[in-house]
Amino acid sequence: MPSPTQRVLAAVPERYRPFLVKHRTLVKFLVVGGTCFLLTMLINFGLKTTVLENKPVLALTVATVVTTVISYVLNRQWSFRAVGRKREAAGFFVVSALAVGVNDLPLVASRYVFDLRTPDVSHVAQEVADFFSGMIVGTLLAMAFRFWAMNRFVFTELAERAPDDGQRPGREPERV
Repeated sequence: MPSPTQRVLAAVPERYRPFLVKHRTLVKFLVVGGTCFLLTMLINFGLKTTVLENKPVLALTVATVVTTVISYVLNRQWSFRAVGRKREAAGFFVVSALAVGVNDLPLVASRYVFDLRTPDVSHVAQEVADFFSGMIVGTLLAMAFRFWAMNRFVFTELAERAPDDGQRPGREPERV
């Protein structure tokens, strides 16, 4: 029975498959990130419209922290599973804590430096600015930072190995 990855690759045009296989760690990282992005949006929106109505930065921070835990589990079990050690948990959460700050900075700037908040702008303009600065710009900056930092400081065995060969210690190469 083919794995989920094999089923997805079978649906991809043949000319793109070598690229996806060669960069499978990045592709998996982006899939996890996309899933967590959607979850962050839902949690952030839920918090902003209920218990944290007047605290948009805190709502985004809470949403990001919750999805960071989910991201760790998904990245550990799927994206970076070729690394056989558990010691990276502390590094992951240190990098992720820094990334939460990176994620929040554009929203802080939008709200409190550029004053894109009511009564200076309409409620709609405030929400659009919050979404663009916090969810789009902040997430892109934090994602780039996380990918770089995870490879550089946390999941270092991947960087030290030969090109992404899909092997785990003591296992056969991953079939794609």
